[in-house]
Amino acid sequence: MRIRGDFGMPATDPNSQNIFVIGSRTISFTSMASLLHNTRELKTFVVDEGHGVKGLSELKIKSLPELFIQPVEKRLDMSKVVPYESIPVIDMSNSDDLKVREAICDAAEKWGFFQIINHGVPLSIIDNVKDATHKFFMLPPEEKKKYLFKNSPTKNVRLVTSFIPEVDTVLEWKDYLSCFYVSDDEANSFWPSVCRDQVLEYLKNSESLIKRLLEALIKRLDIPKLDDKNKSNSYGIDANKPKLLPYETGGLYVRKLDSENWVHVPPIKGSLTINIGDALQIMSNGLYKSIEHHVVANGNKNRISVPIFVNPRPNDVIGPLPQVINRGEKALYKQVLYSDYVKHFYRKSHNGKDTIDFAKV
Repeated sequence: MRIRGDFGMPATDPNSQNIFVIGSRTISFTSMASLLHNTRELKTFVVDEGHGVKGLSELKIKSLPELFIQPVEKRLDMSKVVPYESIPVIDMSNSDDLKVREAICDAAEKWGFFQIINHGVPLSIIDNVKDATHKFFMLPPEEKKKYLFKNSPTKNVRLVTSFIPEVDTVLEWKDYLSCFYVSDDEANSFWPSVCRDQVLEYLKNSESLIKRLLEALIKRLDIPKLDDKNKSNSYGIDANKPKLLPYETGGLYVRKLDSENWVHVPPIKGSLTINIGDALQIMSNGLYKSIEHHVVANGNKNRISVPIFVNPRPNDVIGPLPQVINRGEKALYKQVLYSDYVKHFYRKSHNGKDTIDFAKV
Protein backbone atom coordinates (compact mmCIF):
# COMPACT_ATOMS: atom_id res chain seq x y z
CA MET A 1 0.00 0.00 0.00
CA ARG A 2 1.29 3.45 -0.79
CA ILE A 3 0.07 6.91 0.04
CA ARG A 4 1.53 9.58 -2.19
CA GLY A 5 1.56 13.35 -2.46
CA ASP A 6 2.54 15.47 -5.45
CA PHE A 7 2.71 18.94 -4.01
CA GLY A 8 1.90 22.22 -5.67
CA MET A 9 4.62 24.81 -5.88
CA PRO A 10 3.24 28.29 -5.10
CA ALA A 11 5.08 31.35 -6.40
CA THR A 12 6.92 33.62 -4.00
CA ASP A 13 4.92 36.42 -2.43
CA PRO A 14 7.01 39.62 -2.81
CA ASN A 15 5.61 40.89 0.49
CA SER A 16 6.46 37.74 2.44
CA GLN A 17 9.11 37.61 5.15
CA ASN A 18 12.67 36.56 4.40
CA ILE A 19 12.61 33.94 7.17
CA PHE A 20 11.04 30.51 6.61
CA VAL A 21 10.31 28.04 9.41
CA ILE A 22 9.95 24.44 8.18
CA GLY A 23 9.37 22.12 11.11
CA SER A 24 12.09 22.99 13.61
CA ARG A 25 14.45 24.34 10.94
CA THR A 26 14.64 28.08 10.30
CA ILE A 27 15.93 29.13 6.90
CA SER A 28 16.91 32.67 5.98
CA PHE A 29 16.54 34.04 2.48
CA THR A 30 20.32 33.85 2.02
CA SER A 31 20.49 30.28 3.31
CA MET A 32 17.61 29.31 1.05
CA ALA A 33 19.47 30.60 -2.01
CA SER A 34 22.44 28.44 -1.04
CA LEU A 35 20.19 25.47 -0.37
CA LEU A 36 18.50 25.61 -3.77
CA HIS A 37 21.79 25.76 -5.68
CA ASN A 38 23.73 23.17 -3.71
CA THR A 39 22.64 19.72 -4.88
CA ARG A 40 24.10 17.87 -1.91
CA GLU A 41 22.57 20.24 0.65
CA LEU A 42 19.24 20.23 -1.16
CA LYS A 43 19.12 16.43 -1.28
CA THR A 44 19.94 16.29 2.42
CA PHE A 45 17.10 18.69 3.20
CA VAL A 46 14.56 16.93 1.00
CA VAL A 47 15.51 13.26 1.35
CA ASP A 48 17.58 12.74 4.50
CA GLU A 49 15.85 15.19 6.84
CA GLY A 50 12.35 14.13 5.80
CA HIS A 51 11.16 17.53 4.56
CA GLY A 52 10.37 16.06 1.14
CA VAL A 53 9.04 18.08 -1.75
CA LYS A 54 6.27 19.27 0.54
CA GLY A 55 8.83 21.08 2.68
CA LEU A 56 10.49 22.47 -0.42
CA SER A 57 7.17 23.75 -1.78
CA GLU A 58 6.54 25.54 1.51
CA LEU A 59 9.62 27.68 0.87
CA LYS A 60 7.54 29.40 -1.84
CA ILE A 61 10.27 29.07 -4.45
CA LYS A 62 9.67 30.66 -7.84
CA SER A 63 10.98 27.79 -9.95
CA LEU A 64 12.14 24.21 -9.63
CA PRO A 65 15.72 23.61 -8.52
CA GLU A 66 17.87 21.91 -11.13
CA LEU A 67 17.81 18.69 -9.09
CA PHE A 68 14.11 18.29 -9.99
CA ILE A 69 14.21 19.33 -13.65
CA GLN A 70 13.66 16.22 -15.75
CA PRO A 71 15.57 15.87 -19.04
CA VAL A 72 13.48 16.69 -22.10
CA GLU A 73 13.30 13.05 -23.22
CA LYS A 74 11.64 12.05 -19.92
CA ARG A 75 9.03 14.80 -19.89
CA LEU A 76 5.50 14.28 -21.11
CA ASP A 77 5.11 15.90 -24.54
CA MET A 78 1.71 17.54 -24.22
CA SER A 79 1.45 17.85 -28.01
CA LYS A 80 1.08 14.05 -28.06
CA VAL A 81 -1.91 14.02 -25.71
CA VAL A 82 -4.95 12.85 -27.65
CA PRO A 83 -8.03 14.98 -26.84
CA TYR A 84 -11.55 13.58 -26.54
CA GLU A 85 -10.30 10.06 -25.80
CA SER A 86 -10.17 8.24 -22.48
CA ILE A 87 -9.50 4.85 -20.95
CA PRO A 88 -12.55 2.58 -20.46
CA VAL A 89 -14.95 3.27 -17.59
CA ILE A 90 -16.61 0.07 -16.35
CA ASP A 91 -19.70 -0.16 -14.14
CA MET A 92 -19.06 -2.92 -11.57
CA SER A 93 -22.54 -2.92 -10.03
CA ASN A 94 -23.16 -6.37 -11.56
CA SER A 95 -19.67 -7.84 -11.76
CA ASP A 96 -21.01 -11.36 -12.44
CA ASP A 97 -22.45 -10.18 -15.74
CA LEU A 98 -20.53 -11.72 -18.65
CA LYS A 99 -20.44 -8.35 -20.43
CA VAL A 100 -18.79 -6.72 -17.42
CA ARG A 101 -16.18 -9.48 -17.20
CA GLU A 102 -15.49 -9.19 -20.92
CA ALA A 103 -15.11 -5.42 -20.61
CA ILE A 104 -12.54 -5.86 -17.81
CA CYS A 105 -10.47 -8.29 -19.89
CA ASP A 106 -10.76 -6.20 -23.05
CA ALA A 107 -9.54 -3.14 -21.16
CA ALA A 108 -6.63 -5.12 -19.70
CA GLU A 109 -5.64 -6.25 -23.20
CA LYS A 110 -6.09 -3.01 -25.11
CA TRP A 111 -5.29 -0.35 -22.52
CA GLY A 112 -3.71 -1.83 -19.42
CA PHE A 113 -5.71 0.80 -17.51
CA PHE A 114 -9.38 1.31 -16.79
CA GLN A 115 -11.63 3.05 -14.31
CA ILE A 116 -14.41 1.37 -12.35
CA ILE A 117 -17.54 2.84 -10.78
CA ASN A 118 -20.14 1.25 -8.49
CA HIS A 119 -17.35 -1.00 -7.26
CA GLY A 120 -18.63 -1.61 -3.74
CA VAL A 121 -15.95 0.25 -1.77
CA PRO A 122 -17.89 2.88 0.23
CA LEU A 123 -17.16 6.45 -0.77
CA SER A 124 -16.86 7.38 2.91
CA ILE A 125 -13.94 4.97 3.29
CA ILE A 126 -12.20 6.41 0.22
CA ASP A 127 -12.70 9.94 1.56
CA ASN A 128 -11.41 8.89 4.99
CA VAL A 129 -8.20 7.42 3.62
CA LYS A 130 -7.57 10.53 1.51
CA ASP A 131 -8.11 12.78 4.54
CA ALA A 132 -5.74 10.60 6.57
CA THR A 133 -3.15 10.83 3.79
CA HIS A 134 -3.32 14.62 3.92
CA LYS A 135 -2.85 14.47 7.70
CA PHE A 136 0.24 12.29 7.39
CA PHE A 137 1.95 14.65 4.97
CA MET A 138 0.98 17.61 7.16
CA LEU A 139 2.96 16.14 10.05
CA PRO A 140 6.13 18.01 11.07
CA PRO A 141 9.31 16.71 9.39
CA GLU A 142 10.50 15.45 12.79
CA GLU A 143 7.54 13.09 12.90
CA LYS A 144 7.67 11.99 9.27
CA LYS A 145 11.39 11.29 9.30
CA LYS A 146 10.74 8.43 11.75
CA TYR A 147 9.54 6.49 8.72
CA LEU A 148 12.55 7.10 6.50
CA PHE A 149 14.23 3.83 5.53
CA LYS A 150 17.24 4.52 7.76
CA ASN A 151 14.98 5.21 10.78
CA SER A 152 11.99 2.92 10.29
CA PRO A 153 11.85 0.02 12.79
CA THR A 154 10.58 -2.26 10.01
CA LYS A 155 11.52 -2.74 6.37
CA ASN A 156 7.80 -2.86 5.59
CA VAL A 157 7.24 0.88 6.18
CA ARG A 158 9.23 3.47 4.27
CA LEU A 159 8.89 7.19 3.53
CA VAL A 160 10.54 8.21 0.25
CA THR A 161 10.96 11.31 -1.89
CA SER A 162 11.23 10.73 -5.66
CA PHE A 163 11.24 7.08 -6.81
CA ILE A 164 14.67 5.71 -5.86
CA PRO A 165 16.53 8.73 -4.45
CA GLU A 166 19.65 6.64 -3.90
CA VAL A 167 20.10 6.18 -7.66
CA ASP A 168 17.94 8.90 -9.25
CA THR A 169 20.18 11.57 -10.78
CA VAL A 170 17.11 13.81 -11.17
CA LEU A 171 14.49 13.61 -8.45
CA GLU A 172 10.75 13.28 -9.10
CA TRP A 173 8.38 15.83 -7.56
CA LYS A 174 6.64 13.47 -5.16
CA ASP A 175 6.72 12.09 -1.63
CA TYR A 176 5.27 8.70 -0.78
CA LEU A 177 4.86 6.32 2.13
CA SER A 178 4.92 2.58 1.39
CA CYS A 179 3.23 0.25 3.86
CA PHE A 180 3.62 -3.45 3.11
CA TYR A 181 0.82 -5.38 4.80
CA VAL A 182 1.96 -8.43 6.77
CA SER A 183 -0.59 -8.60 9.57
CA ASP A 184 -2.86 -6.40 11.65
CA ASP A 185 -0.50 -6.74 14.58
CA GLU A 186 2.48 -5.46 12.60
CA ALA A 187 0.43 -2.64 11.08
CA ASN A 188 -0.80 -1.58 14.52
CA SER A 189 2.77 -1.61 15.81
CA PHE A 190 4.58 0.19 12.99
CA TRP A 191 2.26 2.06 10.61
CA PRO A 192 1.80 5.80 11.32
CA SER A 193 -1.10 6.17 13.75
CA VAL A 194 -2.41 9.26 11.93
CA CYS A 195 -3.42 7.16 8.90
CA ARG A 196 -3.12 3.50 10.01
CA ASP A 197 -6.77 2.75 10.78
CA GLN A 198 -8.07 4.43 7.64
CA VAL A 199 -5.55 2.65 5.40
CA LEU A 200 -6.39 -0.74 6.95
CA GLU A 201 -10.10 -0.07 6.54
CA TYR A 202 -9.62 0.84 2.88
CA LEU A 203 -7.45 -2.22 2.30
CA LYS A 204 -9.90 -4.66 3.87
CA ASN A 205 -12.92 -3.16 2.13
CA SER A 206 -11.11 -3.55 -1.20
CA GLU A 207 -10.34 -7.27 -0.88
CA SER A 208 -13.65 -8.43 -2.34
CA LEU A 209 -13.24 -6.08 -5.30
CA ILE A 210 -9.68 -7.29 -5.90
CA LYS A 211 -10.90 -10.89 -5.92
CA ARG A 212 -13.68 -10.08 -8.41
CA LEU A 213 -11.24 -8.35 -10.75
CA LEU A 214 -8.74 -11.21 -10.60
CA GLU A 215 -11.46 -13.81 -11.16
CA ALA A 216 -12.59 -11.99 -14.29
CA LEU A 217 -9.04 -11.70 -15.60
CA ILE A 218 -7.99 -15.32 -15.04
CA LYS A 219 -11.02 -16.80 -16.79
CA ARG A 220 -9.78 -15.46 -20.10
CA LEU A 221 -6.52 -17.30 -19.35
CA ASP A 222 -8.46 -20.62 -19.13
CA ILE A 223 -8.16 -20.74 -15.34
CA PRO A 224 -11.64 -21.54 -13.99
CA LYS A 225 -11.27 -20.10 -10.47
CA LEU A 226 -8.86 -18.71 -7.91
CA ASP A 227 -7.28 -21.31 -5.64
CA ASP A 228 -4.28 -21.49 -3.33
CA LYS A 229 -1.91 -21.84 -6.28
CA ASN A 230 -3.01 -18.76 -8.18
CA LYS A 231 -4.33 -16.35 -5.57
CA SER A 232 -1.07 -15.90 -3.67
CA ASN A 233 -1.04 -12.14 -3.41
CA SER A 234 0.43 -9.71 -0.96
CA TYR A 235 -0.31 -6.05 -0.56
CA GLY A 236 2.08 -3.14 -0.58
CA ILE A 237 5.26 -3.60 -2.64
CA ASP A 238 5.04 -1.21 -5.54
CA ALA A 239 6.52 -3.03 -8.54
CA ASN A 240 3.58 -4.99 -9.92
CA LYS A 241 -0.16 -4.72 -9.97
CA PRO A 242 -3.25 -4.69 -10.50
CA LYS A 243 -3.41 -1.47 -8.62
CA LEU A 244 -6.44 0.32 -7.20
CA LEU A 245 -5.97 4.06 -7.28
CA PRO A 246 -8.43 6.71 -6.06
CA TYR A 247 -7.66 10.32 -6.95
CA GLU A 248 -9.63 13.40 -7.93
CA THR A 249 -7.12 16.09 -8.89
CA GLY A 250 -6.27 14.83 -12.36
CA GLY A 251 -2.80 14.77 -13.86
CA LEU A 252 -2.57 11.05 -14.70
CA TYR A 253 -1.68 10.28 -18.32
CA VAL A 254 -1.61 6.83 -19.92
CA ARG A 255 0.31 5.91 -23.03
CA LYS A 256 -1.81 4.38 -25.79
CA LEU A 257 -0.83 0.84 -26.71
CA ASP A 258 1.65 0.65 -29.62
CA SER A 259 1.61 4.41 -29.96
CA GLU A 260 3.54 7.56 -29.09
CA ASN A 261 0.30 9.23 -28.01
CA TRP A 262 -1.04 9.76 -24.51
CA VAL A 263 -4.51 9.97 -22.96
CA HIS A 264 -5.45 11.97 -19.88
CA VAL A 265 -7.40 10.08 -17.22
CA PRO A 266 -10.12 12.44 -16.00
CA PRO A 267 -10.97 12.21 -12.31
CA ILE A 268 -14.41 10.72 -11.63
CA LYS A 269 -15.81 11.16 -8.12
CA GLY A 270 -15.83 7.84 -6.28
CA SER A 271 -14.14 5.90 -9.08
CA LEU A 272 -11.06 3.71 -8.80
CA THR A 273 -8.39 3.45 -11.49
CA ILE A 274 -7.04 -0.03 -12.22
CA ASN A 275 -3.52 -0.47 -13.56
CA ILE A 276 -2.46 -3.82 -14.96
CA GLY A 277 1.25 -4.19 -14.20
CA ASP A 278 4.32 -6.23 -15.04
CA ALA A 279 3.43 -9.39 -13.12
CA LEU A 280 0.12 -9.88 -14.94
CA GLN A 281 1.73 -9.13 -18.29
CA ILE A 282 4.35 -11.81 -17.62
CA MET A 283 1.86 -14.37 -16.26
CA SER A 284 -0.57 -13.81 -19.14
CA ASN A 285 2.34 -14.14 -21.62
CA GLY A 286 1.73 -10.64 -22.88
CA LEU A 287 -2.04 -10.86 -23.30
CA TYR A 288 -2.62 -8.26 -20.58
CA LYS A 289 -0.57 -5.11 -20.87
CA SER A 290 1.56 -3.19 -18.41
CA ILE A 291 1.42 0.32 -19.82
CA GLU A 292 3.63 3.34 -19.26
CA HIS A 293 2.02 6.24 -17.44
CA HIS A 294 2.97 9.72 -16.26
CA VAL A 295 1.75 11.94 -13.46
CA VAL A 296 1.99 15.67 -13.97
CA ALA A 297 2.01 17.69 -10.75
CA ASN A 298 -0.41 20.59 -10.47
CA GLY A 299 1.34 23.91 -9.87
CA ASN A 300 -1.37 25.15 -7.53
CA LYS A 301 -2.95 22.12 -5.89
CA ASN A 302 -1.64 19.09 -4.03
CA ARG A 303 -2.37 15.71 -5.58
CA ILE A 304 -3.01 12.73 -3.32
CA SER A 305 -3.24 9.09 -4.41
CA VAL A 306 -3.65 5.94 -2.32
CA PRO A 307 -2.85 2.89 -4.46
CA ILE A 308 -3.11 -0.74 -3.37
CA PHE A 309 -0.52 -2.93 -5.07
CA VAL A 310 -1.42 -6.60 -5.43
CA ASN A 311 1.66 -8.78 -5.86
CA PRO A 312 2.96 -12.33 -5.86
CA ARG A 313 4.78 -13.28 -2.68
CA PRO A 314 8.57 -12.75 -2.62
CA ASN A 315 9.29 -16.49 -2.84
CA ASP A 316 6.87 -17.11 -5.71
CA VAL A 317 8.22 -17.91 -9.16
CA ILE A 318 6.38 -16.04 -11.91
CA GLY A 319 6.28 -16.72 -15.63
CA PRO A 320 3.68 -17.49 -18.32
CA LEU A 321 0.98 -19.61 -16.71
CA PRO A 322 0.86 -23.27 -17.87
CA GLN A 323 -2.76 -22.88 -19.01
CA VAL A 324 -1.66 -20.13 -21.39
CA ILE A 325 1.28 -22.09 -22.80
CA ASN A 326 -0.90 -25.19 -23.16
CA ARG A 327 -2.96 -23.26 -25.71
CA GLY A 328 0.03 -23.48 -28.02
CA GLU A 329 1.58 -20.08 -27.36
CA LYS A 330 5.33 -19.59 -27.38
CA ALA A 331 6.59 -18.36 -24.01
CA LEU A 332 7.68 -14.71 -24.25
CA TYR A 333 8.96 -14.64 -20.68
CA LYS A 334 11.09 -16.92 -18.54
CA GLN A 335 10.36 -18.13 -15.03
CA VAL A 336 11.81 -15.68 -12.49
CA LEU A 337 11.82 -15.49 -8.73
CA TYR A 338 9.56 -12.61 -7.85
CA SER A 339 11.94 -11.19 -5.24
CA ASP A 340 14.67 -11.10 -7.92
CA TYR A 341 12.32 -9.16 -10.17
CA VAL A 342 11.61 -6.65 -7.40
CA LYS A 343 15.35 -6.19 -6.74
CA HIS A 344 15.86 -5.49 -10.44
CA PHE A 345 12.92 -3.07 -10.42
CA TYR A 346 14.52 -0.97 -7.67
CA ARG A 347 18.10 -1.19 -8.88
CA LYS A 348 18.00 1.76 -11.27
CA SER A 349 15.90 4.63 -12.52
CA HIS A 350 13.33 3.60 -15.07
CA ASN A 351 13.05 4.35 -18.76
CA GLY A 352 9.52 3.64 -19.91
CA LYS A 353 8.73 -0.04 -19.32
CA ASP A 354 12.27 -1.35 -19.76
CA THR A 355 12.24 -3.19 -16.42
CA ILE A 356 10.07 -5.93 -17.86
CA ASP A 357 12.93 -6.86 -20.20
CA PHE A 358 14.46 -8.62 -17.19
CA ALA A 359 11.91 -11.42 -17.60
CA LYS A 360 11.96 -11.71 -21.40
CA VAL A 361 13.18 -14.93 -23.00
